[in-house]
Amino acid sequence: MNEAGVIRAEGLTRSFENLCAVHPLWVTIGSGGVTGLLGPNGSGKSTFLRMLTGLVRPHGGQALVDGVALKGDGTDIRKRVTYMPGEVRPYGELSGLEHLRWLVRGRTDEAWPRAHEIASQLGLPLERRVRGYSHGMKRQLFFAAAMGPRVRVRIFDEPTEGLDPTRRREVLELLLAEARDQGTTILLSSHHLGEVDRACDRTLFLRRGKLLDETATGNIHRRAQRALRVQFPPETPNEHLEQAASAVRDLEGIEVAEGSNHGRLTLFVEEGSDPKQVLASLFTSPNLPEPTSFVYGELSLHELYRELYGSEGV
Repeated sequence: MNEAGVIRAEGLTRSFENLCAVHPLWVTIGSGGVTGLLGPNGSGKSTFLRMLTGLVRPHGGQALVDGVALKGDGTDIRKRVTYMPGEVRPYGELSGLEHLRWLVRGRTDEAWPRAHEIASQLGLPLERRVRGYSHGMKRQLFFAAAMGPRVRVRIFDEPTEGLDPTRRREVLELLLAEARDQGTTILLSSHHLGEVDRACDRTLFLRRGKLLDETATGNIHRRAQRALRVQFPPETPNEHLEQAASAVRDLEGIEVAEGSNHGRLTLFVEEGSDPKQVLASLFTSPNLPEPTSFVYGELSLHELYRELYGSEGV
């Protein structure tokens, strides 16, 4: 069997003290394309990615990445993949140019010109010391380094975190072009449903260290796409929100999120139902002030969890 570009986890598990961060996880990611790993903070995403690269040793199970089995400290795998961590801690005294060279040291000859090209494309001031970089610029530096070497597998932990919308779009376009033109397997974690929808061919969802099946993941996507969030002034009494919610519940195909409060009312509009009907009902509610904003179909993963479960965590 050709395992080039394939990521395979067979029962990978990891605990920290008395907490099981990742339950036995079985998944195969085929060669090529972009796979998104979703989940709220604390769901085990980063631990899973670090296990695949040998940076965190699993307590059970095994992994195969680009045809190489995970053994020891994972050096054999890291020679064949690139990895961008979720937390970056650069050497501030180096210039961006010096740091980029340091990050791609030991790689093949084409890594440096490619990394330099991407860093320049992202507009990084490579002549400046890294200590003067913003959080987003530091992450872009590590992203450029991870895109430099020619490899069959690239793993990114929150590659667009801290970036402005323009840079986020550029980063996603670079990843899509890499997968399309080079046939590279890209596995990235994110907490942004819309971003993953645009960039990924496949989505995996972790919750409390367990991998949901892909049907459940699809339901979460569809639920986020049907979410209507109406924001009122934050001082709006919760009892007035509840009165409005009671009226809306009488409409067919409408579900009110339990986490609605602090001037925010979130509803899930079933397919075929008209969001305009909901808004008309809210505007005629006698105790509610005029809404300050509406968002339909664009909830982030954190927002979706907050509305469904009353918190942004697991």
